[in-house]
Amino acid sequence: MKMETYFLSNEDILKFYDRIVKDYQLYVPVKTKTPIKIACDYGFSLPTDDYILKEYSAVNKEEIVFNEYRPIEPVRTFFNQYKEEVGEYFAQETIEKDKKEKPVAISGIKNCDIFSLKIQDFVFLGKDDDIVDPFYKKRRQDALIISGDCPGFKEACFCRAFDINPYCEQGFDFNLSVLNNGYLVDVNSKKANLIAGSIRDLLTPATLGQLSGRSAKRDAVIRKLDEHLSHHKIPKKEVLQEIVKAGHNSQIWHEQMRTCVECGGCIFMCDTCHCFLLSDEISGNNSKRLRVWDGCLLKNFTRVAGGGNALKMRYMRLRNRYIKKFDFFIDNIGFQACCGCGRCIDVCPGRIDIRNILRRLYDEKYLPAS
Repeated sequence: MKMETYFLSNEDILKFYDRIVKDYQLYVPVKTKTPIKIACDYGFSLPTDDYILKEYSAVNKEEIVFNEYRPIEPVRTFFNQYKEEVGEYFAQETIEKDKKEKPVAISGIKNCDIFSLKIQDFVFLGKDDDIVDPFYKKRRQDALIISGDCPGFKEACFCRAFDINPYCEQGFDFNLSVLNNGYLVDVNSKKANLIAGSIRDLLTPATLGQLSGRSAKRDAVIRKLDEHLSHHKIPKKEVLQEIVKAGHNSQIWHEQMRTCVECGGCIFMCDTCHCFLLSDEISGNNSKRLRVWDGCLLKNFTRVAGGGNALKMRYMRLRNRYIKKFDFFIDNIGFQACCGCGRCIDVCPGRIDIRNILRRLYDEKYLPAS
């Protein structure tokens, strides 16, 4: 369907959400306090607030905000739970149980999150129905995505380094853009159009002036973000595969892992990571099969029966992570498995910075040693 754009005033945003909760379990952004405050080394005055997504019915309406940039949690948490039962040995009820879940509506996700879903879709939906993950598929199909423009960015944000804009143009049902005393609301799917049709009294067609105003705001954010990223000197996406492969024997992997404490923060907060472990657990007279998130930076990720471990050293695991993101995925779907959200930078207690590693790999390949 052709996307339509409307204006929604500030005082009607809760009415918009109230309509959505009739059909969905709605999550909305609220501010939260965290100890994670990374200052910009290049003199930019950037916001340091953090946002989390909470269930609409569980928050005071005064707490709901329009988040300037992506929330703390990656969007994949709504489609692929950290730990969930995927089967029982002596029962066939698991998928039927999942069908009873109320579909989720997620407000406050950003274009980096939308990009990351391309990776998750590739892994869990594939190209062949024989290998589709039914849990992921159902949640993904049923969900209502309410994305939003980024009128600001954190120090760790680097989406534009990979030509990902801080606003959405596809992959959402609704998109909200802050404009003066309200929002421009893009309606981009049949299920969004159904909701919009039921609240026509709240929506007025966007004017050319409002659309031009949004374009100007978007351009201003891009200019500021590009200026900020120019100081970080992050390699372009076109050379990512080349520099990672060329740096296979680089000392960078060894140096960077000196401060790694294997907390797993980077892999569990990553928007594009997707590895999991299947384990069994006794439950009464039955045995459950559980799917639990796993990650390639953890020591036992490749450990097999007999004790063998193909990635027994930390530098090997870091290198493997970059090969997966910037070689495997580029080979298989044509783009990198990194959306530039910067969550791995924010969460790392060892101050390991993906931007720095990519820049150093580029320098090693292209700049002469001094």
